[in-house]
Amino acid sequence: MDKPAVLNTLNRIMEFELAGVVRYTHYALMVYGYNRIPIVGWLQAQATESLDHARQAGEMVTSLGGHPSLGIGPLLESHQHDIGDILRESLQHEAEALKAYEDLLVLTRDQNVRLEEYARAMIAAEMAHQDEVDKMMRKPGQTEAFAPG
Repeated sequence: MDKPAVLNTLNRIMEFELAGVVRYTHYALMVYGYNRIPIVGWLQAQATESLDHARQAGEMVTSLGGHPSLGIGPLLESHQHDIGDILRESLQHEAEALKAYEDLLVLTRDQNVRLEEYARAMIAAEMAHQDEVDKMMRKPGQTEAFAPG
């Protein structure tokens, strides 16, 4: 196993997840309108989940003898706070995080069972989150997947 590459990827994951904490917290503060309460609750839950994911990545880093990053992933402030805009930005952010978990899986496949299983579990969680956002982006009654654009 390429330990430096794995540590770099885990730190990248940690940074993406910490950016998710900030991003989802910001989004929750910027929601207005009749549906505010359930949407804010969902966004706050996403922030909490991102923090949990960052902690898990950090634990993996230190288990391997590495040093967890103090960095944070990219933060986009589009100044667009319509729920649709927020959800589209969320999908973009989650796709980048998913890519990092997929990179970890490639690095650890058949090399380290614990890290491989961790990567697989996180990929499944990120894909489930993307599916959830996709369903939120659909119009009522729309059964086909959301198509951005």
